[in-house]
Amino acid sequence: MINVNHNYILIFILMSLVACNSEQSNYVEDSSFADTCKNLPVAANKELPLSSASDDWFQVYESYEGVYSIVEPFQFQMSISHLILGNDRALLFDTGMGILPIKPVIERITSLPLTVLNSHTHFDHVGGNAEFSDILAIESAYTKQNMLGFKHDEVAGDVAAEAFCGDSPTGLDVNAYHTRAWSASNYIADGESINLGGRIIEVMHVPGHTPDAVALLDEENGLLFTGDTFYDDNLWLFSPETSLDDYSNSIDRLVGIEDKIKYIFGAHTSARVNTGRLAKVQASLKKLRSGETNPINEIQGRLIYQIDGINFVTSRAALEGKQGDIKAGASGL
Repeated sequence: MINVNHNYILIFILMSLVACNSEQSNYVEDSSFADTCKNLPVAANKELPLSSASDDWFQVYESYEGVYSIVEPFQFQMSISHLILGNDRALLFDTGMGILPIKPVIERITSLPLTVLNSHTHFDHVGGNAEFSDILAIESAYTKQNMLGFKHDEVAGDVAAEAFCGDSPTGLDVNAYHTRAWSASNYIADGESINLGGRIIEVMHVPGHTPDAVALLDEENGLLFTGDTFYDDNLWLFSPETSLDDYSNSIDRLVGIEDKIKYIFGAHTSARVNTGRLAKVQASLKKLRSGETNPINEIQGRLIYQIDGINFVTSRAALEGKQGDIKAGASGL
C-alpha cells in the first residue's frame, strides 16, 4: 500500500515487514515511508473535512454525506474503515488493524444500531471485529478459518518499529499484538441489499484479492466501496489466496457499473477518489497478464509492475494461476 509516486524503495521495506513475522529484519532508515509520515495527510485526504471524532490514532474524514472514513495513517498499511449512516442503522465496512479500539470512534460519530461487514478477512481489516456483536460475513471456509484470529507471529511485522510514524501508539503491546477471534451473527451473499433506512447498500461478491472479497454499492448516491479490490495505491496481488482469474472477472464487473459511480472508497491510503480509475486498472491488468510487460523489480519473490499509472505487486505463482489452500484461511500477509 505505497503511493505510486514513492517508487519501489518503500515496497522493499513493506515486503521486509510482511515477511519478517517474528524475525528481526534490516530496514532502510531513510525511506519514502518516512517521507510519507512527514507529509500527512495524503493529498486526497487533505481535501476532505476532518471530523471532531478524530483522535491521536484514528483520523476521521467526512468523505461524503453520511459517510465517515476512518483512517489509521500512522502505520504503513494506512488502513481505512468506512462508516455509512442511514436514518435507522449504520454499517461499518471493515474494522481496521485492531492496534487500538475502533468502537469508541464509532460511538463519537453515531448512536445508531451498527452492523459490521468486512471487505475481506485479511487481518488489517478485521482487527476490531471482536468489539462488535452484529457482524455479517461471506459464508466460506476461508472466512470461517480467519474468524479464529491471527496470532502474533503472523502479524508481528506490522508492529515493528519501522511500521510506524514515530513511536508505536500508547496502549499497544507490540510484543503481544494479535487479532482476536470473532464470529458472524449472520451470512450475506452476492446481490443482497442492506437497508439502513433511506439508504440501500448492495453487496457485491468480488473475489480475487481474497476468496471472500466484497464491494458495496450505494447506487442512489453513486458511491462504490471497493476494499482491497481497488484503492489508490500499489495493488497487492501476491498472497497465496489471490486468484488473478477471479480478480480480473471482478474488475470487469465493477467497470461495468463505473458509469453509475461518482466516487470510489478504497481500504488504504486515500479515503475517496474520483471515478474512472477502475477502467485503468482493467486495461493495465490485461497488459500485466498478457506477459507483454516486464516487472521493474523483483523483491523477495514479489514482482513489481508499473503499467500506465497502475502499480501491481504480484508473484509468479499468481501470474501462473496457482492458488494456495484457501480452506486454511489467510496467510497473514
